[in-house]
Amino acid sequence: MKASDAEAVLQEEDVDGSWTLLSLLASLLMVFGGALPYVPQFQEIQRSGSTEGFSTRVCLVLLVANILRIFFWIGKQFELTLLLQSVVMILTMFLMLHLCCSVQNSNRVSTKQHRLADFNLQYFWKWSAVEDYILFCFGFTVLCAVVTMLLLDSAVFVETLGFLAVMLEAMLGVPQLLQNLNNRSTKGMSVKMVLLWTAGDVFKTTYFVVNASPAQFWVCGSAQILIDVAILLQVLLYSPDTRDKLG
Repeated sequence: MKASDAEAVLQEEDVDGSWTLLSLLASLLMVFGGALPYVPQFQEIQRSGSTEGFSTRVCLVLLVANILRIFFWIGKQFELTLLLQSVVMILTMFLMLHLCCSVQNSNRVSTKQHRLADFNLQYFWKWSAVEDYILFCFGFTVLCAVVTMLLLDSAVFVETLGFLAVMLEAMLGVPQLLQNLNNRSTKGMSVKMVLLWTAGDVFKTTYFVVNASPAQFWVCGSAQILIDVAILLQVLLYSPDTRDKLG
């Protein structure tokens, strides 16, 4: 082999190695990046001792969406990275709910607690114990497992499952958007969380396109970006001290 040929092979190996490293970093960012926006919100709730600015229905949307995505993966095995991302996100949402329950219980004047076993729709997803949220998700998972087992051979069912999963995830910002609208304020909401939402959604939508993921992913990823932008516009509309909140 000529020296020039050997150098060409080495250069090609270096390029392949660099590309592999970048792919690994992108995959790790996909797995854990979705959970990062909730770190500043977690810290904000701990600091303020209040959950007023954070909508726990964001957790509901993400839990249901990611449970559905896991069953979509069973029917149509796309990247393992996206499956692991769902597992990490589910654990993150339970941590957020645990914190919210702890803070709300410590602030509650009355000893009255709202539990899942009360079967009161008025207090749906406003329960006082994280165990109730876990039990609800367990029941939902069992229901999905039964339905998926019966209809797994149906391509229409599998594609619909995938569409529902990513559509719900695309709507994760809607509860926060509506809560800000009702309160006419973004007080208590971490602006950094929304900025990280936006950055993460841009990154993952690009990732979906580059990796030729199922169309449901990048279409709904684009919708998420639009909702993120709408929430950031609320920050500008409702919060004159935006610069302070970013500091």
